[in-house]
Amino acid sequence: MKAIRWGVLCGLVLSASPAAAADKTHLQLMAEIRMLQEQSQQLQILLGSLQDALKTVTTKLDEQSAATRKAMADQTLAMNNIGDNVRVLRDKTDETNVRLSTVAQEIDALRQSLASQPAAIPVGTPPGGAPGTEPAAAPPTATAPPPTPTGVSPQRMFDASFDDYSAARYDLAIQGFQGFIQAFPRLPQAADAQYNIGMSYFNQSNWPQARDAFQKTINDYPQATDRVADAYYKLGQTFEMLKQVDNAKRAYETLIQRFPNAFTATQAKNALDRLTKK
Repeated sequence: MKAIRWGVLCGLVLSASPAAAADKTHLQLMAEIRMLQEQSQQLQILLGSLQDALKTVTTKLDEQSAATRKAMADQTLAMNNIGDNVRVLRDKTDETNVRLSTVAQEIDALRQSLASQPAAIPVGTPPGGAPGTEPAAAPPTATAPPPTPTGVSPQRMFDASFDDYSAARYDLAIQGFQGFIQAFPRLPQAADAQYNIGMSYFNQSNWPQARDAFQKTINDYPQATDRVADAYYKLGQTFEMLKQVDNAKRAYETLIQRFPNAFTATQAKNALDRLTKK
């Protein structure tokens, strides 16, 4: 009886062994499948990250490429602008050279015209009079302005000199304004020319010459009230630079007394107050 039970138990064990082995294999396969799924998910996440990184790199490359193209375009535009400016400067230089040459020719023509004018003979003096004879008295006559030199335009000559003054070519400006005054002493612009001579010396810090030029403006062109007022103010400033404070005060005081409504009169008052407080 015991033998029969043992045999039945062994048969049950032997019949259960293949099923248990199959279950183990199935579980192992399922585990491997889960691992593969997890690895697949990790690969998908990694691929997604790589795609995002690739998009970022592509975007940066596009931005850098666009920036490079823009920089090259800006550089090309800048080079073109520089070329245009150089051409403009060259044209202006050529124009300035032409104008300087024209002014030089006009000044030479002026000098030749003045040199060719005959010397003035006193009215009433007989030609070839005997030495020692007194000239006959003549009635006073109005002084006629000197003839305008041929081929010289007053406005053009003044403008050329003023261009030199505006460009800080003060030596050329002084020569040009002096030539203008010599050629056209009766024109209203002669006062401006004399004042600009003083300003040219003033801007060169040539105080004695500036002082004389402003004083000449005051003495020679009293009818040009605006320029005389300006000349008094600049004369005061020039005296200050020469450390002649008393003369500067007198210049300012004269301006205030003679031209109280002038714009420079207010400036003269301020300067006078400043000097008085020292």
